[in-house]
Amino acid sequence: MAEPSNPDPRAQHLSVWATAQRTGPVQRRGRYVPESTAHPARMLPAIAAHAIAAYTNPGDLVLDPMCGIGTTLVEAVHAGRDGIGVEYESRWSDIADANLRHARQQGATGRGGVIRGDATAIQSLVPAALAGQVALVVTSPPYGPTVHGHVAVGDELDVRDNRYNDGSDKGNLAYRDLTGLADGFADILRGCATLLRPGGTVVVTARPWRKRGELVDLPSAVIGAGVRAGLVPTERCVALLAAVRDGQLVARPSFFQLRSVRKARAAGTPMHLIAHEDVLIFTKPESSVQLPSTADGAGGRR
Repeated sequence: MAEPSNPDPRAQHLSVWATAQRTGPVQRRGRYVPESTAHPARMLPAIAAHAIAAYTNPGDLVLDPMCGIGTTLVEAVHAGRDGIGVEYESRWSDIADANLRHARQQGATGRGGVIRGDATAIQSLVPAALAGQVALVVTSPPYGPTVHGHVAVGDELDVRDNRYNDGSDKGNLAYRDLTGLADGFADILRGCATLLRPGGTVVVTARPWRKRGELVDLPSAVIGAGVRAGLVPTERCVALLAAVRDGQLVARPSFFQLRSVRKARAAGTPMHLIAHEDVLIFTKPESSVQLPSTADGAGGRR
């Protein structure tokens, strides 16, 4: 079919990323320090690596404003890019530091660093000299304790490490409702936009989930947050959380996903496993319009 003579510049492209051919533990084995497994919501290394390969060149600067254990940064420095991250919780930033040291010991050629602080004030945290220098932002908003964690099976089921902190710091974005989460994430993206170079790219992974039976449409909320931050949606891709084997998908669900689906089906709701992350791609406009500062703005913490 012929291409339209005047295609809509807002049209979004779609591609599928085969990012779970190997399980998450296999992807991280030997590449990350063992303490990394404690984080409740780790990004698959293959997702970060694919984004970095697709949207940057060697020597470019990659930013993750909610870097957790540093997955984006580790994959960046291994790919010959530089990486900088912001992490609110010292427990995870310490592990991110350890992962970057481990990457250097393994021969990674890029440089990486982690700044401890609240990403909603990212412009006050990142050196001013980096404004307009970032080629790519890769990140994911927090999902909260209903989606991730670890399970130990013994005489009793022990669910642990399913929170971003001890649960007492409700300023963390993970403890906001969807509206509050989207507002805080928009503040973070505004700050990231000022650090991006013109034409730079933002990659956000997100997935919907169900809370008390209701669908929480996080991907749509992320798109809205990006638009409010002055970014332009350009692609909506799929990062598989399942392996492709002989033309079939082999699901790699977490315990929490399986439990939710089984409970729903037992209650008569025909729920299915989610086998992908939505990958939402934005670009910073080439024009040099000054975007609003968030240095003094209020917002959620991550």
